[in-house]
Amino acid sequence: MALICGIIGLPLVGKTTLFNLLTRAEEETSAYVGRTKTNIRTASIPDPRLDFLANLYHPRKVTPATLEVIDVPGLTRGAGTAFLSAVREVDALIHVVRAFRNEAVLHVEGNLNPVRDLEMINAELLLADLQLVETRLERIAASKKVKSEVLAEREALQHCREALEAERPLLEADLADEEWQVLRHMGFLTTRPMIIVVNIDEEQLRTGHYGGEEEVAAYAAERGIPVLTLCAELEAEIARLEPADREVFLQEMGIDEPGVARLARAIYRRLGLISFLTAGEDEVRAWPIKEGTVARAAAGKIHSDIERGFIRAEVVNFNDLARLGDMNKVKEKGLARLEGKEYIVQDGDIINFRFNV
Repeated sequence: MALICGIIGLPLVGKTTLFNLLTRAEEETSAYVGRTKTNIRTASIPDPRLDFLANLYHPRKVTPATLEVIDVPGLTRGAGTAFLSAVREVDALIHVVRAFRNEAVLHVEGNLNPVRDLEMINAELLLADLQLVETRLERIAASKKVKSEVLAEREALQHCREALEAERPLLEADLADEEWQVLRHMGFLTTRPMIIVVNIDEEQLRTGHYGGEEEVAAYAAERGIPVLTLCAELEAEIARLEPADREVFLQEMGIDEPGVARLARAIYRRLGLISFLTAGEDEVRAWPIKEGTVARAAAGKIHSDIERGFIRAEVVNFNDLARLGDMNKVKEKGLARLEGKEYIVQDGDIINFRFNV
């Protein structure tokens, strides 16, 4: 099952531009409020290790790790709940906030204030979860016969209501594990990991600063939320260039890599994901797994038969292969290891699974 990220924020902050960059889509962007369409598409996670392996093996196919991305229409004060239902089941949220200056694109609140915008969307998330809690409690109250598990759910929901009314996200509600178990079907938004993306302009990119930067940093630090800055307009220009021209442009701007690549990897990390790699003439591929996954379970990502018949995992560290440039040299140096089913797979492990079914 694909992992899903939802892009949220006020109207006209660059959400759809960012969506297009992540997914290589060409959805229409505009300088006015009014979109009601939800965009959904798959995004590839850039991984230079795949490029290296592709040059080494010349495979028929290269398959990066992917995420599903949902771009919802802009939320406005007090009117976001319906739109937020589209991201109710996402695994993470990308909150785009505007810092860029452009007189041709009006701000829905009349002026630039990134922290105010962050707090406004946060309030919408809290309200959406509170409405979900209230609706469920009303249904329980209307039931003629309440089972013991429903009583446990009601008590957990009441704890949620207390937290939300105190304007605390449910991540900070201090619920017991048993309470989370009875609420796992609810799809709360304020339990989702989040990344803040500050959309800046070219001048702000050059100077490395934008208005409200310190306040945004303090807001995010208090809540443990990662913050990335990127210039979506410039990124869109870069994406339209031919690969050779793109490299020249990035060098001229003093940019190591497009910000959208950094963002894709940041989303990946925020979801607690790593990639193990498989490589051969047929395919070079990145396989997303949760950090801490053992070898046998990782084998199941490829095929259930491999997990069931798991014998050993032949593991090579990508950095060793990149340094030596040849798999035979890696093996000659004794750097290829045989690991058992309980081996915890590391990011960048190149694995060949031995199995028998």
